[in-house]
Amino acid sequence: MPTIVRPRGLGYSARSRRNYLESRQKRALDVTAALSAIIMLLPLLIVVAVLVRATSKGPVLFRQKRCGLNGQPFWIYKFRSMHVVPDEGVVQATRADPRVTPVGRFIRRSSIDELPQLFNVLQGHMSLIGPRPHAMEHDAYYGERIPRYADRFVARPGLSGLAQVRGARGGTPQLSDMERRIDLDLDYIRNASLAADLRIIAETVREMMFSSTAY
Repeated sequence: MPTIVRPRGLGYSARSRRNYLESRQKRALDVTAALSAIIMLLPLLIVVAVLVRATSKGPVLFRQKRCGLNGQPFWIYKFRSMHVVPDEGVVQATRADPRVTPVGRFIRRSSIDELPQLFNVLQGHMSLIGPRPHAMEHDAYYGERIPRYADRFVARPGLSGLAQVRGARGGTPQLSDMERRIDLDLDYIRNASLAADLRIIAETVREMMFSSTAY
């Protein structure tokens, strides 16, 4: 089992922003927006669940253990977008990935596969906005190679984040790809605020509608 990477250096300006990151204000935004979204999107969630179940063998939801606030593990939920295959470890999806189902290709491109994480937000394991959680194997791998990687765990992982609306999503074939993502995650933590969260939420909606980086 991969080692859980925990925050090491909380001394930089991330510490000054933890008041908002742990505030009732941010939690109220999370709960209100997530619950409202679930209610509004319930017909879509049901339709997607039926399509996933009807068009390929396997469970409707994909579950995977990820590291959250302070490196604590939790189960993340997604609509299953790939065929169920024998365990091959954690392999990042690629463009034209043969594991992706036809329905999965659509829900991944539109980010609909991520919507079950609204329930993770209600549970308190995630926030609407924060660093996207990675597979635990990736946390262990990149935690040994990227300084301050573990500082991202001072915030709850997000359904979306600054990195996602700045184009730093998808595969990370080069170490520099992940380094850019971590730089954006830490930039969010340094400047976290209600205004920043609302701006990223608006940009996330636009990204879901017009993204060319999702696959």
